[in-house]
Amino acid sequence: MTTSPASATVVDGRTTLAQRWCSLQVAHDRIAAHVEKRLQPAHGISVREFSMLEVLGRQHDGDGGHLQMKELAEAVALSQSATTRLVARMEDRGLLTRYICTTDRRGIYTDVTDAGRELLEAARPLNDAALGEALAELGEDPLFADLVGVLRG
Repeated sequence: MTTSPASATVVDGRTTLAQRWCSLQVAHDRIAAHVEKRLQPAHGISVREFSMLEVLGRQHDGDGGHLQMKELAEAVALSQSATTRLVARMEDRGLLTRYICTTDRRGIYTDVTDAGRELLEAARPLNDAALGEALAELGEDPLFADLVGVLRG
């Protein structure tokens, strides 16, 4: 049994499924931390906030694209309660808006505001550059090289 730089256990020449899963989590955390260090000081938003703007921005088709809170939670990989708290903070900053569905009063929709779209467009180039930097750094580690190749397409 040998150990690679990211502490993945290799058994009979293969990394275990659990170790590959842990490696994926490590890769995600490293990338997110790198991007966060770039986004926060430059644009005052977190990686999660950027992701939420990105998801909602993709839904916007010029006619008021939106997502239900449950759909948004799934799209940004947060619990519904964490999504609700994040949306509330972003709504307080004027980046998002929530409203009740006109056909189903139980449905709450979230949409990106004009200010949110402006912030998204301003932050996107830095986010993309920071992602590229993080992937380049991660790709130097043999444990992550294949994953980086998949992400780069």
